[in-house]
Amino acid sequence: MKYSTPVQKRDQPDDSYKFQPLPAPTGPFPYHLDIAQVIPDINSQKMTFHLVGDTGSLRSIDFQRKVITAMQAQFEHDNPPQFLFHLGDVVYNHGEASQYYRQFFGPFQHYPAPIFAIAGNHDSDVNPAAAPYHSLEPFVKVFCDTTAHTIPFANGDARKSMIQPNVYWTLKTPLANIIGMHSNVPKFGIVTPEQQEWLKAELRRADAERPDKAVILCIHHAPYSADINHGSSIPMITLLEGIFEETGVRPDIVFSGHVHNYQRLVKKYKSGRSVCYVVAGGGGYDELHPIAALSDKRFTNQLPIFDNCTLENYCDHQHGFLRFSIEHTGAQLAMKGNYYSVADDGAVTMEDQFEIKL
Repeated sequence: MKYSTPVQKRDQPDDSYKFQPLPAPTGPFPYHLDIAQVIPDINSQKMTFHLVGDTGSLRSIDFQRKVITAMQAQFEHDNPPQFLFHLGDVVYNHGEASQYYRQFFGPFQHYPAPIFAIAGNHDSDVNPAAAPYHSLEPFVKVFCDTTAHTIPFANGDARKSMIQPNVYWTLKTPLANIIGMHSNVPKFGIVTPEQQEWLKAELRRADAERPDKAVILCIHHAPYSADINHGSSIPMITLLEGIFEETGVRPDIVFSGHVHNYQRLVKKYKSGRSVCYVVAGGGGYDELHPIAALSDKRFTNQLPIFDNCTLENYCDHQHGFLRFSIEHTGAQLAMKGNYYSVADDGAVTMEDQFEIKL
């Protein structure tokens, strides 16, 4: 029997000393990118995109290639995705420029749509054995350029740099405000005070555009999780729930990576409202993270912050990706998610399907 709630992994060391200073923004405050600058003909009635995290791997990129091949196959059918939103850990182990071709540009060279991203802990880390470089320096060159350029360490790949204005930023689309956070290197994440204030303002601004636009939050470190490698991030739960309470604004859905599996959890609040928390970190790293067993004494779910949060579905035995759509249906917005697993032989199976009407 496995847990059907989030869990905390007991006796975890404090690794906050791994925090890395953030790079300077490349665009103006408040760090907005209008998707029309990248996709001028974006559909204003229905938007479909992929979400996946933790695609990189130092040891083997076989699983990553299978996942990307399965995503690419969806462009051969009606209503193809319009972009990919990467949930972090593009490059292991230390976000080095020398690893970007092998782990990102090469595997994604035939993916036919733009790729946006937030950085993961491995993207943000610095290899002390390498020639000196700053945290996120390669990530910024790939994803936070001022104009689209050819990347010198892409080995001639045609994909040009993305033009995100900062490592935390908001993608403005006709149907949703997608707020992307940066949660740094430590195992359970750290968010700077400056970014916290930015997030409060972004949530209030996005809330003012409801009900015409959904509010989506993306953060690499999963707040709620039932896996055996990380478990839930208590610091991220405390931070986010505190900000939601202070602003009176909760997102419609939260997407994360970091944990190498798929989980869909639902948190019910006293107001009667629910928020869906989706982990989609099974994008290719060769080690998957199983859901914790009830008999495993390393874990507990006896924390008040886990109250009314349940694990609705999961896939912890195979890699995979999420396809997500937002559509105007009459007077309301409907969000639909389909999670697909990819077997070792490349067979694709839809493991979960959910819908949220706003």
